[in-house]
Amino acid sequence: MYFTIQNNLLSVLSMTRGPLGLLKHFKNNLQSCHCPNTRKFSFDPVNIFDRNAKRIQRERAANSQDVELYDYIKDEVGYRLADRVFDVKKKFNVCVDLGASRGFVSKHILADTVEHLIMCEMSPTMLKQAESTPGVKVTKTEVDEEVFSENIADESVDLVISNLSLHWINDLPGCFVRIMKCLKPDGVFMASLFGGETLYELRSALHLAEMERKDEIVVGYPSMFELMWDLKGMAENNAAFNRSLHLYRESLIAASAIYDDMYKKPDGGVSATFQVIYLVAWKPSPNQPKALPRGSGKVSLKDLDKVVEGKIK
Repeated sequence: MYFTIQNNLLSVLSMTRGPLGLLKHFKNNLQSCHCPNTRKFSFDPVNIFDRNAKRIQRERAANSQDVELYDYIKDEVGYRLADRVFDVKKKFNVCVDLGASRGFVSKHILADTVEHLIMCEMSPTMLKQAESTPGVKVTKTEVDEEVFSENIADESVDLVISNLSLHWINDLPGCFVRIMKCLKPDGVFMASLFGGETLYELRSALHLAEMERKDEIVVGYPSMFELMWDLKGMAENNAAFNRSLHLYRESLIAASAIYDDMYKKPDGGVSATFQVIYLVAWKPSPNQPKALPRGSGKVSLKDLDKVVEGKIK
């Protein structure tokens, strides 16, 4: 039931020098065909995660009577991601919320920023619960994020956002290809996902028991067991194909003792770290601003304060 992090995004991004480099990497390989054939343009996908199990976990979480109690992490990160959308001073005609969940980003998107919001989510109950703001035209589509673009025309979307969903995708390069294809020239892709250091306390405690930074949000819990219960409520419990379907009581008790010993807070309880990675990328377009030639600057960066003060024109 514990949480694992997919690390292949970090290796892919390092190979291509960030999300924008990754999108550019695929630009010359794209053809007019859609999802079934885009896989040949990406790295060979490895099916690590059971997408059906993840859908069931999301449905179970959404049908819980106290589902709102477990929204705190996704709510906070969704607000921070929406704030980054507002930093782009333009209006988006069509926006896709990929892995919309219960609308943690969409409920902050205003009609002044987005005209038409397409919410893509594979859990029908979560999709039904997803919130939006007045004035925004909303289309809700029940679809797996891994094949979301099958019914979306090429170069028809101005903005793609994804909040804490991509870390469960098996074929991330293929997903980026599909995002690239549906974006218009100069379109924007923004996302947040859990990084490799998320819940390192819990993972190390469980690992030791069985054997014997970026934006970070640290949350306190009475013990390891409350943390694991909340992860289940968030639908962020393990969905890897090779996951253990049963954790022995002795292992859990040992892991809890190790967790308390290694990560106990001075005022009681234990801490858990959620590392969040934010991605921002623009699809290449001829009308995008171009950097000036190297050496053409007339003001040194060390004099930037004087420029701001108006002492240098």
